[in-house]
Amino acid sequence: MDGVITANERSRDELAFVARLQSGDGAAFETLVREHGPRMLAVVRRFLGNDEDAQDALQDALVSVYRGIHRFEGHSQLATWLHRVASNAALMRLRSRRRTDETPIDDLLPTFIDDGHQTRATVAWSRPVEQLLERQETAELVRRAIDQLPESYRAILLLRDIEERDTEETAQLLGINAGAVKTRLHRARQALRTLLDSKMRDETP
Repeated sequence: MDGVITANERSRDELAFVARLQSGDGAAFETLVREHGPRMLAVVRRFLGNDEDAQDALQDALVSVYRGIHRFEGHSQLATWLHRVASNAALMRLRSRRRTDETPIDDLLPTFIDDGHQTRATVAWSRPVEQLLERQETAELVRRAIDQLPESYRAILLLRDIEERDTEETAQLLGINAGAVKTRLHRARQALRTLLDSKMRDETP
C-alpha cells in the first residue's frame, strides 16, 4: 500500500546506510549518533548507574563502532549490534572501576529459621520479570528495582536475564568464573524479588 514501508525496504535501507558507514561517510556516522545515541546511552546507564560514567562509556562505544563497523556483516539488525557494543563498553568500564564502596546485598536476601524454612514465605508473582518488563505499567518499576542492586549483581542480572547472554560469555565479559556468575545471578534474583515483592505478589483472588 502507498506510504507503507515493508520489512524488505527497511532492510535494504539499513544495508545502504551500513555501506555508507563502512565507507567512512562522516554524515552517516552523525546520523547514527543522532538516531541511536540515546538508546545506547540508556543501555550503558543501566549498567553503570550514573550519568558521568554512562557518558564516558557511550563515547567508548561510539569509538568502537567507528573503528569496528567494517566487521558488521548484517547477520543481525544494526540496532541489535549497537546495543551489544554499548553493553560491552559499559562492562569494560565496570571492570576498571573499583567496587570498594559497593552496597552489600545481604539485607535483600531471604533469611531462614532452624528447620530450613524461610522466615517470610515466598509468594508467587503473577508474571516472571522478563514479562513484567514488556508491560508498560510495570516496566519502569522493575527497572528502578534493578537499578537499586549493587553493580556487580546488576550487571549479571542484566546480562543473563535481560540480554540473554549465556553463563560463559557473561563470565568472560566480567572477568570472573562461571561458578561465580551462577552464584551471583541467584543472589541477584533473590534480591530483586525482595525489592519487588510488595508490588508483584500474585494478584489472583
